[in-house]
Amino acid sequence: MSRSATGIEIHTEGSVRTLTFARPERRNGMDLAMFGAYYDALAEADADDAVRAVVVTGARSSFCSGATPDLLAQLSAPQDASEEDPDGFLGHPAHLPLTMRTPLIAAINGSAAGLGLVHALYADVRFMADEAQVSAVFSRFGLIAEYGAAWLLPRLVGVGNATDLLLSSRAVGAQEALRMGLVQHTAPRDTLLSAAQEYARQLAETCSPTSMAVIKRQILDGLRMPAADAVTESVALMRESFTRPDFPEAMAAVRERRRPDFTPR
Repeated sequence: MSRSATGIEIHTEGSVRTLTFARPERRNGMDLAMFGAYYDALAEADADDAVRAVVVTGARSSFCSGATPDLLAQLSAPQDASEEDPDGFLGHPAHLPLTMRTPLIAAINGSAAGLGLVHALYADVRFMADEAQVSAVFSRFGLIAEYGAAWLLPRLVGVGNATDLLLSSRAVGAQEALRMGLVQHTAPRDTLLSAAQEYARQLAETCSPTSMAVIKRQILDGLRMPAADAVTESVALMRESFTRPDFPEAMAAVRERRRPDFTPR
């Protein structure tokens, strides 16, 4: 099943939904309407129990070249944010991808710069084409590390690497990105999307949706939690997981040598 929103193509196959930044004539640069459509698509996927993994990629040879001049102009204008919608220009919290229960996989098929890099950083797992490059670019435009990039990058690649990438705004290729832990997998561009989708399909078909949602929350909460508290919480969460139907189903699947049939979240 395929459909489209403003600058976003949406394709669902089985339990995997693929979102494509689809403005190739602008190197998939993101204006306000496209930004909102992308977040709408993420929220919709996360609310759909039939979707168990999401892949995001870009059309043709770019992932996302970042914010368009029009979007930068709109973001620089005074915002009339309300208490009910502090990020009203988006209609969603700016950190929406971090709130998702569904695994989000980025297939960085080409250049990812500025806001495009941030969207890749928000993914849980990143695949990167051998031919691709990523760059922060903010410092070269007199800007700062937007949308939590200064929070995300140190946690992914360490303080030294994050400082280097954010201060210099230099371009980083796939092999360097892999070495520093910025991405987890690389592949030639022509096989990258299928590799990311296959990874997503394995998550969708073999892993408990509830377990993945809880694990994602554990990882984020653990970044600001003392080790002892994290261990204590994990013991309580493990006991809780024993009471859900997914655990006995997994054990039965092992005994019967079949794929488990996990319940929706």
